[in-house]
Amino acid sequence: MQERRPLASGSPQHLEVVDFLTVEAELLDDLKEREWLETLVSKDIIYQLPLRQTVERARGTGVVAGSFHLNENYGSLQTKVARNETPYAWAEDPPSRVRHFVTGIRVRIDDDPDLFHVRSNVLIYRTRQEQTTPQILSGERRDVLRREDGELRLLERVVNLDLTVIGTHNLALFF
Repeated sequence: MQERRPLASGSPQHLEVVDFLTVEAELLDDLKEREWLETLVSKDIIYQLPLRQTVERARGTGVVAGSFHLNENYGSLQTKVARNETPYAWAEDPPSRVRHFVTGIRVRIDDDPDLFHVRSNVLIYRTRQEQTTPQILSGERRDVLRREDGELRLLERVVNLDLTVIGTHNLALFF
């Protein structure tokens, strides 16, 4: 495996990654899921939300290898987006109000100039219908962005939530 080197904050490549994540959050917050999928997501996407357990420090992070709440590819993401566009998406009609807060963006590179390895913190604030208590999901995203036809695309996303029990009524949202 090639050694990954940190990209300096403020460098043109780092700013390009930050801009990508900012535009992505805006599209998802504005429920422009089709535009997000078609303009920012690679057809080779791996999109995972692993299970997490509470374990002693000596046993690691508690992320369960090979077990997922979500384990998606482009086709399954496309199906999820298409379903949300129908009148039969009862779990999200009317849609939730969602805000993505992305912070702590760290970018690493290796010898492949078209790949960016990105770690970021994400906080998702979600309200639904007349609920007075918001749902808050936080975690760390581990992304790989790849330059395709001159544009960055999301090639891989693994979201390690800080929760072991997800207290939300569905996972019909995008992280």
